[in-house]
Amino acid sequence: MGWLMNEEQRQTVVSVVGMGGSGKTTLVARTFKDEIVKRHFECYAWITVSQSYVIEDLLRRLIKEFHKAKKEEVPADMNAMSYNELLEILVNYLETKRYLVVLDDVWDVHLWEKIRFSFPDKQLGSRVMLTTRREDIASSSFGVECHVHKIQPLERGDAWELFSMKAFSSYPNKSCSTEILPLARELVEKCEGLPLAIVALSGLMSSKKSLTEWSKIYNSLNWHLTNNPLLEPMKSILLFSFNDLPYRLKQCFLYCSLFPEDQVIVNNRLITLWIAEGFVEHVEGLTPEEVANSYFMELIFRNMLQQRFRGPRLACKMHDLLREIALSIAKEEKFCAVHDGSETMEETGALRLSIQTTNGEIGSCTGISRLHSFFVFATGVSSFSFPNKLPFDLKLLKVLDLEDVPIDNLPDNLTSLFNLKYLNLSGTSITELPESIGQLGNLQNLDIKGTKIEALPRGISKLLNLRNLLTGRFISGNVICTGVRIPSSISKMKKLQYLGCTKSEGNIIRLIRNMTQLKALGISNVKERDEEDLCASIQEMKVLSYLSLFVADGEEFLRVEVLSSPPPYLDTLGLVGKLEKVPHWFCSLHTLTYLYLYGSRLEEDFLPHIEALTSLHFLSLHDASVREELCFNRGFVKLRYLRL
Repeated sequence: MGWLMNEEQRQTVVSVVGMGGSGKTTLVARTFKDEIVKRHFECYAWITVSQSYVIEDLLRRLIKEFHKAKKEEVPADMNAMSYNELLEILVNYLETKRYLVVLDDVWDVHLWEKIRFSFPDKQLGSRVMLTTRREDIASSSFGVECHVHKIQPLERGDAWELFSMKAFSSYPNKSCSTEILPLARELVEKCEGLPLAIVALSGLMSSKKSLTEWSKIYNSLNWHLTNNPLLEPMKSILLFSFNDLPYRLKQCFLYCSLFPEDQVIVNNRLITLWIAEGFVEHVEGLTPEEVANSYFMELIFRNMLQQRFRGPRLACKMHDLLREIALSIAKEEKFCAVHDGSETMEETGALRLSIQTTNGEIGSCTGISRLHSFFVFATGVSSFSFPNKLPFDLKLLKVLDLEDVPIDNLPDNLTSLFNLKYLNLSGTSITELPESIGQLGNLQNLDIKGTKIEALPRGISKLLNLRNLLTGRFISGNVICTGVRIPSSISKMKKLQYLGCTKSEGNIIRLIRNMTQLKALGISNVKERDEEDLCASIQEMKVLSYLSLFVADGEEFLRVEVLSSPPPYLDTLGLVGKLEKVPHWFCSLHTLTYLYLYGSRLEEDFLPHIEALTSLHFLSLHDASVREELCFNRGFVKLRYLRL
């Protein structure tokens, strides 16, 4: 209430934002009805905006609410009035008063532009509150003083208390039996602190008394979300958010349900998958990755995905109940299917299949065809039985994702998948790629990082549509990279955007100089004698945003001093190895947000150079200085993560 009744006399907008069912309206209603708040303002009105609205109708409702709250006569014939007439009535009524307005359930980012002229600012301390599920609306520039309150999920203890009030109201002592307790806590965990879900589930479970009844609900929650009338209000509210998505974002959102429950999905992995599937529209002047990233951020802003970080990398996860609803929709629309691998999979018509197994096997597959995406998630298994041939007809397959599946051989017919655009083998035990890999002419993304592959076959250079080639193994806490050897013909791949981590051998560094289209580059085994060629190659890469360099061994220096200036859009820089001094071009890293210095062992005080990097969000320093202490003087304006 502080923002509503402080001494600020200018008009102020207070936005309350959170996902559907998080308690936004409940919180604002409690504040709006508070007698102290009502006495502070001379007049007040509450209207619900919702997804579709007519601006004239909103003005009529505001006029009615203001007059009704003060028990005044409502102006006659408003239905016949134009926008300008309604606006005049409202402005005349409000311009001498301190008012409070609530705009509940705002979905349109342009609403404020259309309605702001209705609310005169005569420096009387008036306030406008709005509730929304969209963070981009809440954080808009309203042209006035504004504040944002983001609704946080309930803490575990509060969630359990809310659930218990209803679920165990008819139990002895109004408390949960020890028999049911573990299952009850699991159900509350699924709600992830969402009040609407907790209340709905507690109402459903209040009539269940036996462990058998609780187990049935828990094991068939997806079915109950679709069919149980007690959960219908919760489902309807959550579906509002889904139904408001544009068609392409609906596809992207449903696609996330292919990942296991509670999985944190890294942004880069997700957007390359969306691109491979064809969900991303062509936008003049933007790369597919930039467009896909805007989709990702839109889903975050709309609270459809929860923002997470995996280390410094932007990531997301799905709320458990939103995922259940997504799976229900996906099954009905034959968009995708999820299996545990043990059952026999028969023709479902689904275009995408995710097998999530804990026993290291895939059940028999009969009649499955038309697949666009095939995922395998093998949790907690040390070996995996994968067939020598892919188990079904996959002529239309675009995505094959086997990340972290413990396989050491590729299926024989892999390179016949002509339509394949995305192949993820990272974290597997694969030791080599076949020469015939070049037959995958449509491949755009190849991820083999963390495998046992040490060299790429010459056929790799035939993949002329490849955009991302992710290679190398990281050791010592994911900091030091062992790159792979690449053929000299790699420079023919003119569409390649991401290359790394590659091993510096022969004239590879010199050849890379021709790949000026690269946006990300990682090189290992860098030697002192490589300095001239290395810096000359980097100098040519005007669109490079990611650069990681790993020295050949601990005795050599990483020399990059002859680089006259860094790439102008460099966002991420990792330097692993001894540095004689801070490179002179550090002062030009105006766009740098991520910096890793590992084993630099600098003798000079390098912090003034780093503190000058005003865009820095993430800073990792490991054995970066030989000094016993580092003194931070100026600090960092935007730093979110510091690792020493």
